[in-house]
Parts: sequence; structure tokens; C-alpha cells
Amino acid sequence: MSALGFGCWAIGGEWQTLDGQPLGWGKVDDEESVRAIRRALDLGVTFFDTADTYGTGHSERILGRALGKRRDQVVLATKWGNVFDADTRTLTGADDSPAHARRALTASLRRLDTDHVDLYQLHLSDADPERAAELRDTCEEFVREGLIRGYAWSTDDPARAAVFAKGPHCTAVQHTLNVFHDAPELLALCEEFDLASIDRSPLAMGLLGGRRGTRPEPGDIRSAPPAWLPGFGDGSGADPAWLARVDALREVLTSGGRTLAQGALAWLWARSPRTVPIPGFRTVAQAEENAGAMAKGPLTTGQLADVDRILGR
Repeated sequence: MSALGFGCWAIGGEWQTLDGQPLGWGKVDDEESVRAIRRALDLGVTFFDTADTYGTGHSERILGRALGKRRDQVVLATKWGNVFDADTRTLTGADDSPAHARRALTASLRRLDTDHVDLYQLHLSDADPERAAELRDTCEEFVREGLIRGYAWSTDDPARAAVFAKGPHCTAVQHTLNVFHDAPELLALCEEFDLASIDRSPLAMGLLGGRRGTRPEPGDIRSAPPAWLPGFGDGSGADPAWLARVDALREVLTSGGRTLAQGALAWLWARSPRTVPIPGFRTVAQAEENAGAMAKGPLTTGQLADVDRILGR
């Protein structure tokens, strides 16, 4: 598996909550998404992470179509736990039952046009730990049936992640990790249980990708940011205070000819050898920039310390 993965949330297009709050990243060009995935493959990216709920199934369908006959060249990850209406592109609830896990997996395999998923991830970050233990056992059944190769929990809670980590075929934890948001307890858990750290939001929802103060388009989650999404205040654009932090880090992160985004990814690889960042993308140009980070490698130990010093930690 490549040191860099691609996160396929953004290519799902627009979707929403029951009360109309956007959950996607705005409009998307499916043909460009397909070209970007194939370009990433050509550049050595072999890990793709999606979820059944991204675009209420659309991301999975586009990813499956783009991979086509090259499916066996990649490690394919998706997630379950949310319930949605694909006709209205609406998130309608959650279901943490083992029966739903099987229904969801069957549907994901169909949309992805594959007979197995390499990494199947629980997408309910605050699910009850006792029910999660039951779902871990369900995932072990899926492994025995050849439907999945391994599983993980997408959660920022180390105690919850530890529940899945005790399973024989748990291979990763997916969690938030970026220059602004460190996660030492989860990285320690990955070390203890020999797990990969799949890093969501590695570019801080675009802040570390060079995004400035432009207003996000309607249908972009950043235009009406939920409480868990820092840095985008009232939805009119990136917060000036966050942009100032980005600017303070720019010299360190753009060392060695890196772009800002490539430097943010390099920080993750320097932070732990277990990290696999999964930046989002919507264009071939973004795919090329993100994939280009692999050739430049991690920041140095000294640069890692410089980042901590600049951020006052």
C-alpha cells in the first residue's frame, strides 16, 4: 500500500442532512473525478478511501468505475453505519446493528463493482462500545467469508478505537490528524496494536492546501460549517486567525521545493511511520500535487520541532 491514500469524500458531490445542511464539497465533475483517480494510480497511489454515505453512494460508484480492471492494484477502503436516501441525496440516520452492517456491505460491494473490500470501517465515531464489540465480531465473520480483508473504526476516541483494535483482523484506525490537530494517544494505540493510522483531514479541510478567504460555494460543507469543523467560522471563508497560523508555518512546510499541501503531508509522515494521510481531491491537478508529495518524503526531525515551536506546543 502506498504511503499516501486518496480520500473520496469530495468526489461524491452534493448531499445533505434532513434539515438541508450541506455535507458534501459542492458540485463535482464525474469525468474529471475518474481522470483524477486514474492519474493518481499512474503516479503510484494505491490506497483509496471512501464511504457508502459520501454523495449517498455516488462516491463509491465513481471510484468503482474509475478503478475498473485495475481494482486488484489497489487497497480499497469504505465505511458503513449511516443510513441515507439516495434519491434525495439525504442522510436520514444511523444504524449500528449487525444486520445493517451486512446490508451495507452488500450494497457497497455492488456500487464498487468488486467482490471484497480491503478495509471496512465503522463510520459512527461515537457508537456504543458494547455494540461496537458486537460489530467487531460481525467484521470477523465478513473476513471468514472473504468479503473483507480487514476492518477499522473511524473515531477520534482512543478508548473506542481500542475496542476494535483487539480484533484479530483489525488493521487500522482512521482519525483526524494534521499539523494543527495532533493525536498522540491514537498514534500510541497504533504502535501498541501494530495498526496503520489512516489520517483524515490531513490538509485541515483545505486550510493547508492553500485555500484563502474565498466564500465556499453553496452545497459545500464549509459554507455552513458544523461545530466539529474549525477554521471556517460563519461560512464566509477561512478564518483570518487560522490563515495567520498557516502563514506562520509556510516557510517550514514549503521547504525542499514542496507546495504548502505537500509540506502538510510531509509533516504527517515525519510525525509517525504508521501514518497514511488521505487528502481529498476533485481535479487532476490536485491529484498530481498530492501524489507529488511522496517523492519529497517526510520533514526532518528539526523541522518537526520547528512546527511545534511556531504553534507554541
